[in-house]
Amino acid sequence: MSETLVRFGIIGCAEIARKLSRAIALAPNATITAIGSRSLEKASRFASANNFPPEAKIYGSYEAVLDDPDVDAVYVPLPTSLHARWAVLAAQKKKHLLLEKPVALSAAEFDTIIEACESNGVQFMDGTMWMHHPRTAKMKEFLSDEQRFGQLKSMHSCFTFCADADFLKNDIRVKPDLDVHGALGDAGWYCIRSILWATDYKLPKAVMALQGTVLNEAGVILSCGASLYWEDGKVATFHCSFLSNLTMDITSIGTKGTLHAHDFVIPYQEKEASFSTGTESAFDELVTKWIQQPSKHTITTDLPQEALMVREFARLVEAIKAKELKPENKWPTISRKTQLVLDAVKASIERGYERVEVGN
Repeated sequence: MSETLVRFGIIGCAEIARKLSRAIALAPNATITAIGSRSLEKASRFASANNFPPEAKIYGSYEAVLDDPDVDAVYVPLPTSLHARWAVLAAQKKKHLLLEKPVALSAAEFDTIIEACESNGVQFMDGTMWMHHPRTAKMKEFLSDEQRFGQLKSMHSCFTFCADADFLKNDIRVKPDLDVHGALGDAGWYCIRSILWATDYKLPKAVMALQGTVLNEAGVILSCGASLYWEDGKVATFHCSFLSNLTMDITSIGTKGTLHAHDFVIPYQEKEASFSTGTESAFDELVTKWIQQPSKHTITTDLPQEALMVREFARLVEAIKAKELKPENKWPTISRKTQLVLDAVKASIERGYERVEVGN
């Protein structure tokens, strides 16, 4: 029996929307129904270039997509400064919402989005793709194994890429009126999420930005890092940047084991991804050695992680439509916690690297 197709509309023709439109096409329970841009010509070019189905509707405005009764859900890849306006309107139009990250300019602004989603009974999810790869669940199994991993003591995350001159001058992610968080919002979001994921989404007590933040002339963050602290003694650090070679590492260190992944944001290969774990170690005549060599674990998948994200989102939407279930609260809760930490790191940078307590 074939799955019911959730009908997606896309508002905006951002580069990331190319990847998501392909993901919607690959997901077995989703289809592209409409695309809207600020100009009909741009939307038409985007649909043609990305092999939209011939029956997909082409609109010259975002509003037209939201007003289309054949659209069940919308994917919103607009600049962060536009999220609150269009996400709230989408929810008010009863459209389920897949929103690019960072989700908002602040947690307070995000609360406005979620209030609209909750009051209109629509599902929310942000576009953090790696969360939906089967490797992520397998890594979590190891971190939850007290016999092999023990208790988490520290977590380190890094996502950097070296942007070219055109990106650093013209990309929306370096424009203060479009994406004021810069590298912190774009790359740092993934780092913060990975740290929260490892700590079972327990918010840190406080954060302290690391000195050495790089800003462009408009004051947008191009490179930064931070330390996070929990009341039980756990610590974490992250570094994100538009100015360094591509690196996508996470390291989780427990009392008995260690986990490493070197491509956590985007796997090196679309249909498989690996991580390594180390467990027993010891001293041998004052020299550290492994009792058992670290092991590599490779997880395969039939669909790329972005299509798995779309499939899960569409599954939740269909459950609401067909079974009248309530929207799943897990995803907005995780998004909000990520935003809270991001807000605190940005505040620490602005206050001269002061320690800042994380809000609730």
